[in-house]
Amino acid sequence: MAGKKYREAAKLIDRDKRYSLEEAIKIVAGTKLAKFDESVEMAVRLNVDPRQADQNVRGTVVLPNGTGKVARVLVLAKGEKEKEARDAGADFVGGEDLIKKIQEENWLDFDRVIATPDIMGLVGRIGKILGPRGLMPNPKVGTVTFDLAKAVGEVKAGKVDYRVDKAGVVHAPIGKLSFGEPKLLENAHALLAAIVRAKPASAKGNYVRTVAVSSTMGPGVKIDPGAARVMAAAA
Repeated sequence: MAGKKYREAAKLIDRDKRYSLEEAIKIVAGTKLAKFDESVEMAVRLNVDPRQADQNVRGTVVLPNGTGKVARVLVLAKGEKEKEARDAGADFVGGEDLIKKIQEENWLDFDRVIATPDIMGLVGRIGKILGPRGLMPNPKVGTVTFDLAKAVGEVKAGKVDYRVDKAGVVHAPIGKLSFGEPKLLENAHALLAAIVRAKPASAKGNYVRTVAVSSTMGPGVKIDPGAARVMAAAA
């Protein structure tokens, strides 16, 4: 049974209407249901078949205003690259010692993992632990690199990974309610534009099928996908 505050918030939304992105963000930003600072998430359903390798949409975007959460970054590297990672602001830095700790103690007190290419052979040992949690370093999203200063800096600045799930939907955060409308809208524009740029060449028809935004505790607000497509393409 939905709570009283949720039901009151739901009354403000016309379920049959597809709002503009600006209207949707305004509704979500004006609806605070919890005592904590709720996250705001966007869900984008794409006209792709994730079972096909060439339609498994994924990528990264640095949100202009960050996510509202400072990620704890683990860097796996060797030699001089360990110092570079520490200087860049990584929270945890190590090599085989930390890989062993993850393997033997199931240590997971971090949000993102970045690794240098020369240590990936060892990182493979913990693939079964990191993979299911979406933490496995991947060159496609810039987390397997020798440029640790750039990689750590982007994550700390609010870099978001997005990936289509089995149902063809991308879920990604665009900030916190405390950001207010302008910052949430700017982040939403950036995410949508990145997803549109990632459109596979083999995707046919309308690539963006549905879009919705919601806060952690609030109801979803549906957005006009046609307007979202035009807006994202122009960004």
